[in-house]
Amino acid sequence: MDTFEQRAEKAAADARLRGVLRRAAGVLRGLRERAFADFGDIEAAKARLRKARLRSVLRLPEMLTRLEERVTAAGGVVHYAGDAHQARQIVVGLARDRDVRLVVKGKSMISEEIGLNGAFAEAGIESVETDLGEYIIQLAGEGPSHIISPALHKSKDEVAALFLEKLGKTAETAPELTQIAREALREKFLAADMGVTGANMAVADTGSVVLLENEGNIRFSTTCPRVHVAVMSIEKVVETLDDAGDVLALLPRSATGQRMPVYLSVFTGPRRDGEADGAGEFHLVLLDNGRSRILADPLMREMLLCVRCGACLNVCPVYKTIGGHAYGWVYPGPMGSVLTPLLMPSRETFALAHACTGCGACREACPAGIDHPGLLLELRRRGVEDMGWCGPGERLLAGAAAATLARPLLYRGIMGGLRALDPQLRALSRFPGLRAFARTRQVPRLKPPFWSRARAMDRERLRRGGDR
Repeated sequence: MDTFEQRAEKAAADARLRGVLRRAAGVLRGLRERAFADFGDIEAAKARLRKARLRSVLRLPEMLTRLEERVTAAGGVVHYAGDAHQARQIVVGLARDRDVRLVVKGKSMISEEIGLNGAFAEAGIESVETDLGEYIIQLAGEGPSHIISPALHKSKDEVAALFLEKLGKTAETAPELTQIAREALREKFLAADMGVTGANMAVADTGSVVLLENEGNIRFSTTCPRVHVAVMSIEKVVETLDDAGDVLALLPRSATGQRMPVYLSVFTGPRRDGEADGAGEFHLVLLDNGRSRILADPLMREMLLCVRCGACLNVCPVYKTIGGHAYGWVYPGPMGSVLTPLLMPSRETFALAHACTGCGACREACPAGIDHPGLLLELRRRGVEDMGWCGPGERLLAGAAAATLARPLLYRGIMGGLRALDPQLRALSRFPGLRAFARTRQVPRLKPPFWSRARAMDRERLRRGGDR
């Protein structure tokens, strides 16, 4: 299996991929900026969201108990899964017990995390992704490259060729391609026995599950089949509907640049007597899979505040260079570089802690104010000091870097000299043996107040240490 460094180097050398990523990230970032243009006090809204999420996370056992009580009172059933294997067993078991043959799925990173599609396939149950981006990558046999736009790495021409190969139909325009997918999926919705979704959050006080979407596929997936199963990680619970409102004020703006998505659905239990639509059964699967371990870690529990908006990906220079697949698992970008080593600790996953330039753009974009750069630095420290994952060459380089960074004048002199070599670096691209190296590298230019910004970030991190 390739290492992160090997995957990143291969992706960085793909000029087409870099172009697609930067254009797409630029569009998403522009939409976000326009959505916030007339918002008002963004920092105050971020503080409210952070407070709401933190209040729930720090009282997580109480919130989960209350959520279970309310879901049960509304006629639903709550299942707890300690890990991915147990979650797969629960969901596939529900399908088998009900003789389900076809499952339609709404977009869910948690179902990707637990490998649910593979489990359905092993059980002989057909599962179909109904989000357009997820449907495209399912046909392609790939994983998502972005948590909001899973097929972001695909061009229109690639999708057209894929549809011709897999569906026997193709088209030249995006609306026509969408219509092909719509026609194929409509048959699946009408024939499905079970709908599986994720959850943007659940409200402990009411036992409600909140889902956001733009395509209407989740509405179909939760109302046409007779059984609705929602799979959610345990930290996504909020206490009240007001807290949910604080999240909703920022989540769609940060994710897709919308004040509110086309569809906002709030499910509280199964269909009641007298209601015309909705599933006859509702099951909520609550997944731990390492979250309790993160909660017990006062330095890292801040990552549980993440609302999965993807804003950090769209501003990250590393993500915009290598894309999502290079990260090797479900969660890419800054949030994935922190979350993956915490959920799946190993020397390989801890390498993701180095997928960071320290620019701080992710922290500024995050609606929950998560300090991704600080968390990544802590992961690097643990990899070296606690686990000894550092060779003699790395220690030598780290020592030299520390000595240089401690002397601003020396650092500026070295960086100035390296910047002067940029034209020579570009000239190396004319030589076949050095082309790939030269075209994917440049000497970075840091903003002048680098040290003052770094000290300010350190002070802020110490100040906020108590709320983790």
